[in-house]
Amino acid sequence: MKQIILLTTISFLWIFQEIAFTQNVNEYLITKDIGSYSKITRGGATGSILTGADHFAIDHSDTALGIAHVNDATKMWVDVQVTQHIGVDSDKWLLHEVEDNYRDEEYETLGQLIDCAVMRRIDNNRVLWIGIGGGTFRWIRNNIVVSISYTDLQGTKPEPIEVVKAYLAKFPSTITAIDAEFKSKAYNIKWIKEEMERRLWLCDKWSMQLQLGKVSQQDMLEALVKHMKVFLNYRQRYYGVKAADEINAISTALQANDGTTIKNKLSIYKSWWIANKEKSISI
Repeated sequence: MKQIILLTTISFLWIFQEIAFTQNVNEYLITKDIGSYSKITRGGATGSILTGADHFAIDHSDTALGIAHVNDATKMWVDVQVTQHIGVDSDKWLLHEVEDNYRDEEYETLGQLIDCAVMRRIDNNRVLWIGIGGGTFRWIRNNIVVSISYTDLQGTKPEPIEVVKAYLAKFPSTITAIDAEFKSKAYNIKWIKEEMERRLWLCDKWSMQLQLGKVSQQDMLEALVKHMKVFLNYRQRYYGVKAADEINAISTALQANDGTTIKNKLSIYKSWWIANKEKSISI
């Protein structure tokens, strides 16, 4: 009798978990065929597309789900990822972090828009797009990020617009910038300065997590040095302040586990930024 009760309890628990999972997936993903595109995966958890921007996720849990569709006639495979961002004060960086994938990491053009990136208009929606051996459509709906990617190495297949429009109907874009604004110098300069600001903000976030006992001293110091190096490279590129000696100093302090020096350096950089962030820069 005890075994039967135990099995019944486990069965009910599994059913409840399955229902919750299905509801979650259906809330964010389209789990049926879309026009000529057949659903070929069930849909489930996937990696967040915000990770590449060093998205701070320690103090919250984003929901990231993915599904795939295919057009049998054109052999076009489409990957869809939807991330529900729940980040409290980090909400303000969401569009900025989404744009990170459309910006250059090379020193000479650091943080500037990649040439093949555009802000497209699809119906009445503004959608980020980049095409390299295929393409990626990406946009936000308030705190939800939608990313739709496809591969077309020869550039001969029709875009999966059916899939894009279906998700735009489900999650209309809240991006307002048009392509001319997106590509303007003023917009790019604003993004670059915000990236410098965000890196210092990330340092504060890591420091706070140490105070809350949620990360180790070592992890916190490694994160601080990582983000400070990015800040210093941007500062050198756009404000002309030499970075090599500073990067060497904080790297040496990290090796010595010298938290005092690292925190003092961070304080200096933050003071410098307050005094200089409104100065003009050129790209």
